[in-house]
Amino acid sequence: MVLEATMIVVDNSESSRNGDYVPTRFQAQADSVNLIFSAKTQANPESSVGLMSMGGKGPEVLVTLTTDFGKILDGLHRTKIRGETHLATGIQVAGVSALPLYVPLAKVPQLTSVRVQLALKHRQNKSQRQRIIVFTCSTIAEDEKTLVKLAKKMKKNNISIDFVLFGELEGDNTKKLEAFTENVKSGDGSHLAIIPPGPNLLSDSLLTTPIMQGEGGGATGGSSGDTGAGPDTGPGGFDYGSVDPSVDPELAMVLRMSYEEDLARKEREKEAREKEEKDNADGQIKKETKQEGEEESKPLLEDVEEKNGTSPKEEPNNKDDDSDKMDLA
Repeated sequence: MVLEATMIVVDNSESSRNGDYVPTRFQAQADSVNLIFSAKTQANPESSVGLMSMGGKGPEVLVTLTTDFGKILDGLHRTKIRGETHLATGIQVAGVSALPLYVPLAKVPQLTSVRVQLALKHRQNKSQRQRIIVFTCSTIAEDEKTLVKLAKKMKKNNISIDFVLFGELEGDNTKKLEAFTENVKSGDGSHLAIIPPGPNLLSDSLLTTPIMQGEGGGATGGSSGDTGAGPDTGPGGFDYGSVDPSVDPELAMVLRMSYEEDLARKEREKEAREKEEKDNADGQIKKETKQEGEEESKPLLEDVEEKNGTSPKEEPNNKDDDSDKMDLA
């Protein structure tokens, strides 16, 4: 079971009011925060989760690292949708210790001019792995060069950063975050999940990503073969992920449904592939059989003609000759 200290950064900019994700972009993030908290704390009871926002005038630390989900809910309820997002500064001051609950944007340059110590650095359990999960649904104002520089700094501090990109998928957002992820990841420690709008909840789509499945899991890291084995075992040792069904039966049921849907899809693809291969094989057999029949029929006709010493066209003339001879007799 992975022991982690995780800071979740939500996007509470004006773009989060959009309703292209059910029910809204911000509420979709809130549901996902619930899912992530449950997965992290159930995978290891000593794991802790914090919460902050990066919209408005500047980043705001809503909840420091905790195992109390009630505090996370309270922080979400206190979050107001306003202003624009500040991605780079939000990551830099994510959970800075010794700061007041609210960090004005005007003070950020002064703080980052010296060695900024993140709250993750001051976690109580030093054996916890450090991770930041960032939700972003608005246009990223920072340029690629700035983000790459920040990514290298986070990598140096052994902090894994996951991005959940949704909403604003066009423009340079994807390119910028891909560059950030390439420079921050160490092994499989950081991931980028791009989730387009659709009928499913954002949290449901997040279930199948490596962010939730763990190292080597998810749609991009899991095995694509059909082994016929049982359900996947998550970091917590439970089927269908890291959720104990006795603790959270609803989440366990969602994970099970997601697994079964993925298994059914793979089965349909396998059947379609086998049918196509069978049809191609049958077509090839029929073609070869037809060619062999044509080749075999030709010498047989020639043998019959040679044996009778005549051709089919000459037979009517022979019959006429025989009848003439009988009449003369």
